[in-house]
Amino acid sequence: MFDFEYYAPTKVAFGRQSLSSLASYIKGCGCKKVLLHFGGGSAERSGVLAICRSALREAQVGWVELGGVKPNPRLSLVYEGIELCRKEGVDFLLAVGGGSVIDSAKAIGYGLTNDGDVWDFYEGKRKPCACMSIGVVLTIAAAGSEMSNSSVITKEEGALKRACNTDYARPAFAIMNPELTFTVSPYQTACGCTDILMHTMERYFTNGGNMAITDAMAEGLMRTVISNARKVIKNPSDYDARAEIMWASSLSHNGLTGCGNSGGDWAVHGIEHELGGLYDVAHGAGLAAIWRAWAEYVYADCIDRFYLFALHVMGVRPSGTREGIAREGIDKFCQFLTEIGMPVSLGELGVHPTEQEFADMAKKCALSGGGKKGNAKVLYEQDIAAILKNAQ
Repeated sequence: MFDFEYYAPTKVAFGRQSLSSLASYIKGCGCKKVLLHFGGGSAERSGVLAICRSALREAQVGWVELGGVKPNPRLSLVYEGIELCRKEGVDFLLAVGGGSVIDSAKAIGYGLTNDGDVWDFYEGKRKPCACMSIGVVLTIAAAGSEMSNSSVITKEEGALKRACNTDYARPAFAIMNPELTFTVSPYQTACGCTDILMHTMERYFTNGGNMAITDAMAEGLMRTVISNARKVIKNPSDYDARAEIMWASSLSHNGLTGCGNSGGDWAVHGIEHELGGLYDVAHGAGLAAIWRAWAEYVYADCIDRFYLFALHVMGVRPSGTREGIAREGIDKFCQFLTEIGMPVSLGELGVHPTEQEFADMAKKCALSGGGKKGNAKVLYEQDIAAILKNAQ
């Protein structure tokens, strides 16, 4: 195993009555004016924004609002949010939505507390030294941004999708009521479950040291998400299944399932960022479309982990060769993705890159990692190009 630090400071209120805690949580933050940040009309139609406004009034805190966050949140709206918050004297950010809204709020928080262009942090030119405090009312279980150190933003110019990961951006609190996810569409629910699984799998498929207890938690989380994804696709109002998935989204990306390993692989995420930046696809669907091609390209170099995944997560019977069992695990996972309505190729995703686009995505992906990506198998530009082509 490797040495590690674990830091998860977010206070969580979870359950049907969790929104009743919002006013007291806001009071406890000692803020004077809040940015209420959200996406589209669903937050208004569901009534969650009305509840948030009522809580702000109860807390006797002023606020301004900025909606319009889209999936793959845009840098242009981040700039707009920074300008609005400076003008209005905002000192706290309340993100109402899923990962895109939370990531956008984190970027605004970086921009408000650091000099210069906030995009520098996402390009890796500089590192932030602070972030304005953030609270979350979670409405979609997927990205885990409600407890993570991560924020992913898309710059429209150049179609660049990049991440900035620092502990400064971990939210102060997260309000998590699974009932708020009942109206999430089956497709977006499946995308969210895929993202949760991939956050866990990126940390699981590594070479080097591992901890048995961390593996057991990761494997249990993956089995839980797979089982409950099947349930909520059939019955969107299954509270217990929604609750399992919502809590899994937080645990998958708050660092817990990476304790003691080599830090994770993250190649599938890196490749999807290029795909998402160019085609603006749903993140979970993009991950699903790439995963088989990646797994088939790297599994021989990480056979022990794929073997354990097949046995402990996908329920493959321990008969035959380790390679055969590993490949069966890959097949069974892709069958699950298909079962819940996720694409397992770029064609099923509905994108058909040109040769030049394949080359450009591979080059940008490699450059974003300093020339290489991955840990299960170290991938260079030519490897990434091959995976993308194999995913057609």
